[in-house]
Amino acid sequence: MRRDKAALLRITGFGAAALLFSVLVIAVRVRWLPLESVDRGVADGLNRLVAPSEFLVNLMGGISRLGSFGVLAWLVVIAATVLLVRRQYRLTGFLLATALGGLVLDPALKLAVGRLRPVVEQPVAHGGGNSFPSGHSLNSFICYAALVLVFLPALEARWRRPLLIAVGAVVALIGFSRLALGVHFLSDVVGGWSLAVAWVGLCAAAFELWRYEHGRRVTEPLSEGLEPEAAEDLHPTAPHQHEPERAGHGRAWVVAGLGVAWVLTFGALVALGIPLAHYRDGNGNLLGDRAIPHWFAEHRADALGRITLVGSEVGNTHAILAIGLVVGAVALALVRRWRPVVFLVTVMFGELSLFLASAAIVGRSRPDVENMDGPMPTSSYPSGHVAATICIWATAAVLVMPRTRAWWRWLFVAAAVVMPLWVAVSRMYRGMHHPTDILGSCVLAALWVFAAWWLLRPNHDLVEEPAPARARPSVQAATA
Repeated sequence: MRRDKAALLRITGFGAAALLFSVLVIAVRVRWLPLESVDRGVADGLNRLVAPSEFLVNLMGGISRLGSFGVLAWLVVIAATVLLVRRQYRLTGFLLATALGGLVLDPALKLAVGRLRPVVEQPVAHGGGNSFPSGHSLNSFICYAALVLVFLPALEARWRRPLLIAVGAVVALIGFSRLALGVHFLSDVVGGWSLAVAWVGLCAAAFELWRYEHGRRVTEPLSEGLEPEAAEDLHPTAPHQHEPERAGHGRAWVVAGLGVAWVLTFGALVALGIPLAHYRDGNGNLLGDRAIPHWFAEHRADALGRITLVGSEVGNTHAILAIGLVVGAVALALVRRWRPVVFLVTVMFGELSLFLASAAIVGRSRPDVENMDGPMPTSSYPSGHVAATICIWATAAVLVMPRTRAWWRWLFVAAAVVMPLWVAVSRMYRGMHHPTDILGSCVLAALWVFAAWWLLRPNHDLVEEPAPARARPSVQAATA
């Protein structure tokens, strides 16, 4: 009886949300004067409050990005990757279908309603397309709610209500930020939220009906998640033996060791880079620093230009971040230990900080040939593209090689060699780097990856407990 009453309340709430959205669509289309008056008053009042403060503008912009397509898409991709590896196919389908629904509803309704964006006295942000409903409000509610419903069983009961409150606060702040930035009216945000409630409710109801048709009990999604039986597989890590040698002073030693390794690596980079930057203003012919870029510049061709453009792009920040997110998600889903993820994050953030710090100190000029990629904000030494490419693929190889005997593990070793070579040749071909810039990147990657591997021991789980006790699914089981 209690479950029936709760289900009835949920259906009533979803229906009310759908009704509210329908009323708002009609009111916006007919330009109902009271609604437009409230919308305009809120937009103007917030603009007068926020626009004069650079801090508030930046704060609202940062909050708004939490509801952007880039952030939400990666959250969904990472979560879906974990679910697929853990063989939770039904939850993967729910998550993807719910998120894709928002991508369909948002642009379609914007075109159908055709409402223009607010025009405020002091514009501080720009929004593309029409105004109703707010895409950030709609999609942030949908994605964050879907993620909560999927992963709620992994949390202890006492943490579930605080999580719901925290996620609700984030969604509310995202909606408010769109008002504060002057890119949406109040009714746009409320419309996005009401449509999101109706859509998530419909998707959750469909999932519940599927469970009922297959003889499973009806759940209470807001208190126990969509699939309580999947709790064990949804936990980020599996229960395993504690590691006393890493507790207390052990962890402090690792942090201190990483700090020492960072300083020594930085010192090696600067010691190598400063003489190169000062030798004939950075364009001397030491190790072909002048001859090789000039040879590439004299032998450029359209086909090679396209190939090297791709080679350059696969080493840029966005591509490396994308690869790192996928590698981290797969590592956590398969290994069910935090250590490999910590290793990956340490390597990549260490590489980025070492690159930026050494580039700022050395300040080497680019090769004196035509630059095919335009001016760059950092110095030529070392190559951040090459260093990041070496680090990400070397990290992947380090994590994969000990965990399987399958033939495809050698593909990661090949990638750790071929991808940096492709990026290095592409960067030199396009006039972005000298050969010794590439050498500096190799020094950075070799020293830092080795230090992180030695200190963090990312594959320690292979020896901390017997093979049969390792959590499912494992790479060994998948490739046996």
